[in-house]
Amino acid sequence: MKTLPVIVIVCVVMTLTGADAPPEAKSSDIQTAKSQLIKRSTHCPGWSEYNGRCFIFIPTHMTWATAERNCRSLRGNLASVRDVFEYQAIQKVIWSSTHAYPKTWIGGNYGGEKGFWLWSDGTPFHYSNWCRGEPNNLGGRQNCIQMNFRDYKCWDDEKCHLRRPSVCAKKIQ
Repeated sequence: MKTLPVIVIVCVVMTLTGADAPPEAKSSDIQTAKSQLIKRSTHCPGWSEYNGRCFIFIPTHMTWATAERNCRSLRGNLASVRDVFEYQAIQKVIWSSTHAYPKTWIGGNYGGEKGFWLWSDGTPFHYSNWCRGEPNNLGGRQNCIQMNFRDYKCWDDEKCHLRRPSVCAKKIQ
């Protein structure tokens, strides 16, 4: 019975001192790997943090409107994208959950005027990553944005009633 507390203490000490790292791993290698990752958020437990916002991949396939309602229930919105670096960060969130780049809803939707796209969180629509020839409203009523389309992992306008996984975002408070 005395060995159980000793084992627990040894495990705690190993964890706190970083003894679980492989001996061949250099500290510079570990630091480089950490700098390339989006950090897990202490502000939004279970979410990933990047540039003052938290992101989470929702693997459940939903329509765009249902995905937006789901994000709102989590006190966020479908993710808006402000620049290429944030887009890459969102792709890393998806990759870390799926080890793939599935077509995924983000918060862009068509405002009804020709060429006028909006973000569901109200962020100005300054950055875009449309695939070549998009948005094209193919077949009509393609009013929502899916990311990770085709080989270039760019954006496509798509019919909002289709079911896709999604990415939610919320500001750190």
